[in-house]
Amino acid sequence: MLKFGALVLVLWLTPSTHTPAYRATTARHLVVSTWQVLPWFTALSALLSLVLIRIVVVTALSYGLSQYALQMVVRVLVLELIPLSAAMFVALRAGLLFNAGASSAHQGRRVQRVADLSLEQLRTELTPRVLADAFSVLALAMVSSLIALVLTYVMVYGLSPWGLPGFTRTVGQVFDLTVSLSFVIKAFLFSMAVAVVPMAASLERDPALADKGMQPGSVRLFLVLLLVEAASLVVKYI
Repeated sequence: MLKFGALVLVLWLTPSTHTPAYRATTARHLVVSTWQVLPWFTALSALLSLVLIRIVVVTALSYGLSQYALQMVVRVLVLELIPLSAAMFVALRAGLLFNAGASSAHQGRRVQRVADLSLEQLRTELTPRVLADAFSVLALAMVSSLIALVLTYVMVYGLSPWGLPGFTRTVGQVFDLTVSLSFVIKAFLFSMAVAVVPMAASLERDPALADKGMQPGSVRLFLVLLLVEAASLVVKYI
């Protein structure tokens, strides 16, 4: 898994990889992995965010803690739930698409190790898919986070522009240097884990499990996401 991820990163950073055919393949995967799902994923995320924001704001008001409602929403929803939900969604969708493509493209043959892949296969077939899945996690998380911040402002201050100074000050207090770096690094690690772990596991999967309906590497991916999330919480709150 680590070797496959390192190979993909090296190929991505190699100038000779970025041929017109490579860029066209990457653009096609970006459309499938991000553009096609961005509108309805954003709408669903906005709906769930609206419900959670309303619950937090009403609960904080009932306990006389309205001054902490905005910070609670930003810390719980924007910093934790949205990046994790985007990673889980892309992992499920990317794994299903890759397994469907692999089962039809590799009938009668199977790559048993990453070392069996040729450099051309890695460059033209797998690297664009990995980069597209990684970008999809980042794009969905960032767009949903921005929409959640807008909804939070509307729920707390309404449509009045006079709440912007207090809102930006509170959000700025939450996103200090440590939290901002932790958020960026966590989003990057989520994206790389989602893009690399299921695909590496699919290349190493047992033929006996090919028709079991199991997504290869799912347990491994959940463990990696859990470790990244736990490390992020330790850095921010301990």
